[in-house]
Amino acid sequence: MRVLWRVIVKEFLQLKQDHKMIPVILVAPVVQVLVFGFAVNTDVTHVPTVLVDLDQSAASRDLVARFTRSSYFELVGSEARADDVDRWLVTGRAQMALVVPRGFGDALASGSVGRLQIVADGTDASSASVALGYAGSLVQGLGAEIQLRRLRESSGRALASGQVRLLPHVLYNPDLRSRWFYVPAVLAMILMIMTMLLSAMGVVREKEIGTLEQLIVTPIRPWQLLVGKLTPFAVIGLVQMCLAAAVTVFGFGVPIRGSFLLLVGLTMLFILNTLGMGLLVSTLVQNQQQAMMGAVFGAMVPMLYLSGLIFPIENMPPAIQAVTYAIPLRYYAEIIRGVFLRGSGISVLWPEAVTLLLMGVATLTLAALRFRKRLD
Repeated sequence: MRVLWRVIVKEFLQLKQDHKMIPVILVAPVVQVLVFGFAVNTDVTHVPTVLVDLDQSAASRDLVARFTRSSYFELVGSEARADDVDRWLVTGRAQMALVVPRGFGDALASGSVGRLQIVADGTDASSASVALGYAGSLVQGLGAEIQLRRLRESSGRALASGQVRLLPHVLYNPDLRSRWFYVPAVLAMILMIMTMLLSAMGVVREKEIGTLEQLIVTPIRPWQLLVGKLTPFAVIGLVQMCLAAAVTVFGFGVPIRGSFLLLVGLTMLFILNTLGMGLLVSTLVQNQQQAMMGAVFGAMVPMLYLSGLIFPIENMPPAIQAVTYAIPLRYYAEIIRGVFLRGSGISVLWPEAVTLLLMGVATLTLAALRFRKRLD
């Protein structure tokens, strides 16, 4: 027991001497619990909805008011034709479209069935299913009120009571398969974890075994050393993406409706970010244990939870939503689901591509400057 106690004391003393590990051990869990306690929310609220009101009647306006008064739907725009809602869904500006056809109000007034159409983005199968359930509940409530009102007006006389029927139409994932939503997310997570850890631990390993000092005294310029070390990791990440994409398509049956070459090009922009972040972590730590913990808890976990890859960003508080704009994985999540499920092209994904390019260049430049300073 005495030996065991001394080993325990030795480990505590060793941790105490490592000043960079103490904030990671004590501060990081508290910060993550506070942030993720607000951000991790599986409730579906404020679903961005575009309206197509072809009836323009009192009944249609009452229906729209019911949707907007609820906390489940948020009206983000309107169109004059039902065919125009596709551009809202494919760009991600709206997740659902409410289409009120002509004659909706007359059908309710005459006691017949007034039909509605909901067009949903099935990319996120879980959220789409819940939102369709909310829409169905609102429509059922409207139908029940109409029947009760006409029963009162009839005063015992038999009158036809109007009914409302909802006709859902799901795009991109018509069967609402959750696998189509989560498997591309796994691809993005694997790519981020592997490239960031490889770049972070690869540089630190050189320092631990003493070969970095040997490289410094050789006639190799810092940028040559930097590019030479990161290029293999970029190639490995690209190979991993191709393998994971093959498993996603052929193993799980997730379609890739867009251009695979476009996906490869945009993936390279994301790898630029992850390699830069891994290199930046390596300049802040002294050993591989610190590199792994810094990469996982300082970068990967926040990126996973705050990127929209798992939990909808729309459900997060405004302050947390603002933070997500600084996370590269947010933009790559939109890219990977857009290419796989929506068939989006560069005309739709160029804002995400430009953002990843700028963020990647900035992160890699900062990491390179710190890396060069360490070499000097």
